[in-house]
Amino acid sequence: MTPPTVHPAQRIVDLGFGFILSGALSTAAELGVADRLVQGPRSAASLAEELGVHAQSLYRVLRLLASVEVFAEDEAGRFSLTPAAEYLRTDAPGSLHSAVRMLTQKIFWAPTGELTQTVRTGQTPFDHIFGKPFFDYLTSDPVQGDIFHQGMSSLSDMENKAIAGSYDFTPLRRVVDVGGGHGGFLIEVLQAAPQVRGVLFDHAHVLSGSRVARAGLSERCELVEGDFFQAVPAGADAYVLKRILHDWNDETCVTLLRHCRSAMAEGGRVLVVDTVIPPGNGPHGGKVLDVMMLASLPGRERTEEDFRKLFAQADLKLSRILPTPTAMSITEAVAA
Repeated sequence: MTPPTVHPAQRIVDLGFGFILSGALSTAAELGVADRLVQGPRSAASLAEELGVHAQSLYRVLRLLASVEVFAEDEAGRFSLTPAAEYLRTDAPGSLHSAVRMLTQKIFWAPTGELTQTVRTGQTPFDHIFGKPFFDYLTSDPVQGDIFHQGMSSLSDMENKAIAGSYDFTPLRRVVDVGGGHGGFLIEVLQAAPQVRGVLFDHAHVLSGSRVARAGLSERCELVEGDFFQAVPAGADAYVLKRILHDWNDETCVTLLRHCRSAMAEGGRVLVVDTVIPPGNGPHGGKVLDVMMLASLPGRERTEEDFRKLFAQADLKLSRILPTPTAMSITEAVAA
């Protein structure tokens, strides 16, 4: 049966209320509701007593989430897990608990509330809200920084295997993951291509959370501390920039790409893993991310032509764009 078409006026109202759902989802994640429903349905009153929160308020939040298939309420007023709610569990395979906490942080929420001013001026309000630029703020606040990095790892876990499987790494010998975080993507590359040796390159406080050792790959993967705006490890066949360039403006991206161009071995390549905005009016995850970048960071999501121009300024040329099963693409550049 075809679902009823939403009236255009109602669509506008629903979009206007979208932030309410984000707030409800954030609350469920922060309180750890999903973990407490693993053993079966429970009432909001029972959950509230265990969590030390207000029962009626919790009920109203869960009722809203149940209306969009995150949790389900039965006739007795008890809530249970749904396939979507399973991803809010902290111990579930592919858990998105940390990702939800990150995406609903004030570092994204508050600047988006001032998006009109951003459009008027072209400047993110992040600095005046939080007192310093995005990444400087995360470095200065260990709690918020940890939420961000754990969330990025969680979000990436959902896509890493599929993206790594979309590129043939088997001819390569050495791959550097520039700003590779906790190593989730590089782990997938190394597992898919046993002959590859990896370098996980990031700041020391990020590398302290590396998962390379737990994956049993320490002998094939070196952890290197550094600042990619100064230099990157030399001599690799491929430099991966996953969710990196979209954080920065064009000038900064060109600087980073030039470092990769100078460092790569003969016949090397740069692999940019970001969304590539397609033409047309169709929905695309990159369009949402792009406005998030607009509000909180100096970067943006880019089109194929945008990437072509960036590469040209760094003595590189776009060789191909490989789609993946995710919203991300692998944009490959080689020496010009």
